[in-house]
Amino acid sequence: MSTDSIITGRNSVTEALRAGRSITKLYIAAGNDTQPLQRIRDMAQEKDILVEQVPNKILNQLAPGNRHQGVIAFAAPVAYASLTDVLADSEAAGRVPFLVLLDGIEDVHNLGAIIRTAECAGVDAVLLPKRRSAPVNETVGKTSAGAVEYMPLVQIGNISQTLKKLKKQGFWIIGADMEGEMDYFHSSLTEPVVLVIGSEGRGISHLVKENCDILVQIPMFGQVNSLNASVAAALLMYEVVRQRQATTP
Repeated sequence: MSTDSIITGRNSVTEALRAGRSITKLYIAAGNDTQPLQRIRDMAQEKDILVEQVPNKILNQLAPGNRHQGVIAFAAPVAYASLTDVLADSEAAGRVPFLVLLDGIEDVHNLGAIIRTAECAGVDAVLLPKRRSAPVNETVGKTSAGAVEYMPLVQIGNISQTLKKLKKQGFWIIGADMEGEMDYFHSSLTEPVVLVIGSEGRGISHLVKENCDILVQIPMFGQVNSLNASVAAALLMYEVVRQRQATTP
């Protein structure tokens, strides 16, 4: 069983069950009769999912370094969404589309945190390149607090080509960059937007920068001159939310 098909932790497993993820079986720590685990047992029983009581040491072996909280689910990998379908759904709902594209995010904890914030902020989809991207594994699912079950993830090939296509569809491409020409809260984010977040160390690649309509920076006033990628992404996503809320009657 590959690690990509394991979901660990009570919250992540609960959200996977609620979202209708294809789960083949659950391992629950033998002798652990706490209420949260009993709720998971009940949900699994309702969905006719096999539940096995196993020694805690087996859970530790399956999820080394992860806090499994007494439960592990075996599931099909997260299914990627179609960008065409995502945009069609956004249009049908009457929303101004909002996409987040990650250029080289390789840390699974950052990826999970970004997906969690994106789901909370109402982002339509997170775009992930096939190359130079963290795998969507159980750590991502756990760090996202189950948001990976609800947030559409779109796998893309060439980032620059994807951005060019989205530009033709009326999207404004905003890149987050420490040397950006404008503070992020002075930029206009009420139109259809793609927010591009670069890697933890290198930032946005040169070629991708060339395909951004504007590069925005987050002002720094302390001695440390950079933010964690997921924190920067959160600030920028919620600036989009703030501006759009401000223009809503």
